[in-house]
Amino acid sequence: MKKIGFLSFGHWSAAPHSMVRSAADALLQSIELAVAAEEAGADGAYYRVHHFAQQLASPFPLLAAAGARTSRIELGTAVIDMRYENPLYMAEDAGAADLISGGRLQLGISRGSPEQVIDGFRYFGHVPPEGTSDADMAREHTKVFLEVLKGEGFAQPNPRPMFPNPPGLLRVEPHSPGLRDRIWWGAGTRATAEWTAEQGLNLMSSTLLSEDTGVPFHQLQAEQIQRFRNAWEAAGHNREPRVSVSRSIFPIVNDLDRQLFWQQRDSTDQVGWLDGGNARFGRTYAGEPDKLVAELAEDEAIAAADTLLLTVPNQLGVEYNAHVIESVLTHLAPELGWR
Repeated sequence: MKKIGFLSFGHWSAAPHSMVRSAADALLQSIELAVAAEEAGADGAYYRVHHFAQQLASPFPLLAAAGARTSRIELGTAVIDMRYENPLYMAEDAGAADLISGGRLQLGISRGSPEQVIDGFRYFGHVPPEGTSDADMAREHTKVFLEVLKGEGFAQPNPRPMFPNPPGLLRVEPHSPGLRDRIWWGAGTRATAEWTAEQGLNLMSSTLLSEDTGVPFHQLQAEQIQRFRNAWEAAGHNREPRVSVSRSIFPIVNDLDRQLFWQQRDSTDQVGWLDGGNARFGRTYAGEPDKLVAELAEDEAIAAADTLLLTVPNQLGVEYNAHVIESVLTHLAPELGWR
């Protein structure tokens, strides 16, 4: 069995053919797509977080609202840029959203990715200490966040509080038990995947790796996953980790599919320059179901992961994206042994 969900960037635009023309459209349709995906039998609704962009940016109100409208589907992020986060405030928001959903949050976090503005985290009041980098700051924020999620008291209580305190040091409230084990790290390299395992975090790997060894994307990603699993075993953690990969998959089953994605049927990996080094971008899978079944059966990274996130073109609207998700679940998943 493989969990299958969707990943939405939540773009909005006033472009003529966009079905998502405002921030309100993006947020409300994101909730509706979670409902539709659950009804179709999908396992997860995940949202990207980008600041200073016409895309989804504030995940916790969205996750809480989606949690209140659904009952079974996992709700997550892929990913939250920890350079921007106040870890204690984030722990409060995450705890509240997780409790509203009944413990269904799966939070993907990371050190961040290329931004819309220069050092945008500085506008949020976060500046790396002297002699450290923004990546160091992100990992320090993560360390504090993970520690707080344990639910242990650390704050000295006021001897004259407004309300009676429980005995001992106080923790951040609300606390949601079990959330610490449902935090994922978005790793862009093999080395970062090993660090992820050492921290006891689940692994999230997207359609982009910020390194390239010359092998096909899915093989490089499969090596990343294996290194993660080896490091997890060496660290001696007492639970089984989870691993997700993202893919753009579009079964062509009707004329509209053909009109939208026929040009992607011969897609290949791409290699580009990103943040000072080579990066490899994974291909798009588009075509008739029998063709996709044969191609996806060769994808080593999907085979190695327990969770597959389908990147959806959200500006095409809820109805069409629900159709894409249902097409994968109906036409591909059974044939590939995923469901």
